[in-house]
Amino acid sequence: MNIILLSGGSGKRLWPLSNDVRSKQFIKLFKDEEGNSESMVQRVYRQITTVDPNANVTIATSKSQASAIKNQLGESVSICVEPCRRDTFPAIVLAAAYLNDELGIDENEPVVVCPVDPYVDYSYYEAVKELDELAKQGKRSITLMGIEPTYPSEKYGYIIPESRDKVSEVKEFKEKPDIETAKKYIAQNALWNAGIFAFKLSYLLDKAHGMVEFEDYRDLYNKYETLEKISFDYAVVEKEPSIQVMRYTGDWKDVGTWNMMAEVMSDKTKGKVMLDEACENTNVVNELNIPILCMGCKDMIIAASGDGILISDRERSANMKPYVEKIETSAMYAEKSWGSYTVIDVQPGSMTVKLSMKAGEKMSYHMHNYREEVWTVVSGKGKATVDGMEQMLRSGDVITIAAGCKHTVEAVTALDIIEVQLGDEISVSDKIKFDPE
Repeated sequence: MNIILLSGGSGKRLWPLSNDVRSKQFIKLFKDEEGNSESMVQRVYRQITTVDPNANVTIATSKSQASAIKNQLGESVSICVEPCRRDTFPAIVLAAAYLNDELGIDENEPVVVCPVDPYVDYSYYEAVKELDELAKQGKRSITLMGIEPTYPSEKYGYIIPESRDKVSEVKEFKEKPDIETAKKYIAQNALWNAGIFAFKLSYLLDKAHGMVEFEDYRDLYNKYETLEKISFDYAVVEKEPSIQVMRYTGDWKDVGTWNMMAEVMSDKTKGKVMLDEACENTNVVNELNIPILCMGCKDMIIAASGDGILISDRERSANMKPYVEKIETSAMYAEKSWGSYTVIDVQPGSMTVKLSMKAGEKMSYHMHNYREEVWTVVSGKGKATVDGMEQMLRSGDVITIAAGCKHTVEAVTALDIIEVQLGDEISVSDKIKFDPE
């Protein structure tokens, strides 16, 4: 199978654990079959490759998420990075061109597009394999997978099929309804539209060339910011006359909010948490290095990180987005391809950060124009390169990097560094990358 996983999200609905750098799919609230903590993206990738070990998985994502994907999945997955956010149609077209031009996937090959964040069992990806086979047969230009509704929902669009057969022609699409209208749709055998569809690569590339003027993947990448912001449903699916839907009747959950996430979390609590015997139906996730004690809490969600603290009724937590949008803070934690960084302290003219690097990983060779950095090695061994000069690092070593100096560090073993950034202008945008010397 050739699968494009769409990984986006603004990071608002699972605040304070999620942010613009770490969206919900990277938070480790699940466990794999051996009991190890895993994130949503790790769970999805594990399930896909279990069902089809030869699956070719490409993740379409933003620049801000690429490092976290590499951190959690390594080099085993392809990443198609959007230069900027332009909605799902441009993202899918860019990924399709990437498959064809960069990975050499033949135009006659089928491609399945899925969101990266459903909570499902293996039967879902067995159904994705069936979707792939239907696309390969080519009887219709697009094949959708519709989810059998378990209740009348206002959160999803609906697909009205011509019949109740497992595979049916699509009669029409409906926008997100109110509850009473949703009940009427379900009476017509309607399915939830969960954004899962398959097509031959040639179909989408031909469609894209008819709508956007571009030569190949690199040309499209360079023009990306000029593309219209439009969803794949509006641009393609709802206008396609040759379309069918396959009915999926297995378990499927959209865990986009805390109250839904609480239903599928592996443990009721994570981190330094203590609940008294009077607590009921309460989930607590604590990423701070201080304890949280809960007494008599009922039907609550409590989440704490360096970005903030949430204390909410479970049902009310689904309505937090407009409030979180009013909170202006920088991300205090992020996963990078080489490890992670955690902001410890921010003061006028300085910021203190803990860098945790994985053994064998290396930062990019870069410099900062407006800030000086002082590194103190807390544990492990590494090798620093500053303006071409190499220096071995071990616990207790201190190294000062002046503004304008090119530098990098490589972790020989797992390496922890306390980095103090000093300057009147400290910004993530103050970074220029270079090729290694």
